[in-house]
Amino acid sequence: MEPSPTPDSPSPPFRLSPLAQAFVLHFGEMGSRWGINRTVGQIYAMLFLADGPRHAEQIAEALSLSRGSVSMGLKELASWNLVQLKHLPGDRRDYYATPRDVWAIFRTLVEERKKREIDPTLTTLRTLLMEPATDAGDRFAQERIAAMHEQIELLTDWYAEMERLDTERLLQLLRLGERVVKALEFKDRMLGRGKGVSTALDTNGGQ
Repeated sequence: MEPSPTPDSPSPPFRLSPLAQAFVLHFGEMGSRWGINRTVGQIYAMLFLADGPRHAEQIAEALSLSRGSVSMGLKELASWNLVQLKHLPGDRRDYYATPRDVWAIFRTLVEERKKREIDPTLTTLRTLLMEPATDAGDRFAQERIAAMHEQIELLTDWYAEMERLDTERLLQLLRLGERVVKALEFKDRMLGRGKGVSTALDTNGGQ
C-alpha cells in the first residue's frame, strides 16, 4: 500500500497493491456473511492494512466508493469502536486508523457483538421465563428456554473471566489448548479406573 503524502503535498492517486486488494475483497465478502455491510468490511480491511491513518478521499479512491458510502461506513465502524479518529499537524481533514494491537481489535469486536446480540437475547429469555405458564405446552417451552438461558449465561460468565485477563495471560491460556483437553481426558480415565476398582471391591465384599 502506498504511503500517505505529507499534509502540504498534493495527493497522488491512491491505489491498493494486488496483495492488499485481495485481502480487502475477501474481507468484504466475509463481512457480509458475518452480518456486516460489504462496504464496511472493505473499509475496515483497508485501514487494518494501512501503515498510517487515511482520510476519506484516500479510502474512496482506493476502494472506488462514493464519499457518501465511505462516510456511512466510517460511522458504522466508529459505532463499533473499531476505528480511531486522528488529526495530522497542519491538516484539517479527519484521518482514520484501526488499533495496532490485533488482540485489542478482537476484544472490541467480541464485546460489541455481545452487547448487540447476546445481552438482548438474555434479557428476552429472562422476560419469557417470568411469564406465567398457563398450560403444559408453555411449561415445556419454559424448560427449553431455561436450558438455553443457562447455557448462554455460562458462556458469558466464562467470557467475563477471560476479559479480565491481560493479553499475555490470555495467550498463555489459549496455548494450553490441547494440554487442557488431555488433562481432562486423563482425569476421566483415572475416575473411571477408580470407579472400576470401587465396584470390584464392593462386589468382592458382598460375596
